Amino acid sequence: MILQTDRLILRPWRESDAGALYRYASDPEVGLRAGWPPHNSEEESLEVIRTVFSGEGMWAIELKETGEAIGCAGYLPASASNLQIDNDQAEVGYWVARPYWDRGICTEALRAVVGYCFREKGFSALWGDYFPDNPASGRVMAKCGFVDTGRETLCPNLAVGADRPVRVMKLDREHYVASPRYAE
Repeated sequence: MILQTDRLILRPWRESDAGALYRYASDPEVGLRAGWPPHNSEEESLEVIRTVFSGEGMWAIELKETGEAIGCAGYLPASASNLQIDNDQAEVGYWVARPYWDRGICTEALRAVVGYCFREKGFSALWGDYFPDNPASGRVMAKCGFVDTGRETLCPNLAVGADRPVRVMKLDREHYVASPRYAE
C-alpha cells in the first residue's frame, strides 16, 4: 500500500534505503526521541529494514522532491503495541530526520496514516505516546486531532527510554469522522 500527500510518498521500505536510513538514524538525537539507539552501520540499518520496517503498517516517508527516504511512519496493532489497547485499536508512531524537523512533515505523514487506519483498517481508536522532553511529537499528534489522556506510562519494550515515562494521547474514530480537518 502506498499513501501520498502533497509533499510525501509513504511507501514500503526498500533494501536500497539502507544508506539513507543509516545516514539519518545514526544521529543520536533522532533515536533517543523515538525510543531506539542510534544505528551503528549501514548493515544494521539494512537489518532494521528487513526485520522491523518490513511489517504491515510501516512506511518509509519519501520526500517527493528528492525521492529519498527521510523517516518512518506507521501503526502497530494491539498485539504489538507498547500500550494496553483493545484489539480493534492501534498505536501510531513516526520519526523524521533532523534536517527535516519543524517543516510539518511528521504531521503530514501522520494525517495520511490516520486516514488509512480509520478508512481502510477500520480501527475504533488510535493511540500515540511521546517523551515529555520531546513536546514537538505531542504537538504533531495534537495537530492531527489526538487528545492528551492525562496518562503517563512506561514502555518496557523500548530499546532506549524504557525507564522514562511517556505521555499518552488518543484519537477516537468518532472524533476523526466529525473533524473538518479530515473532510474529503
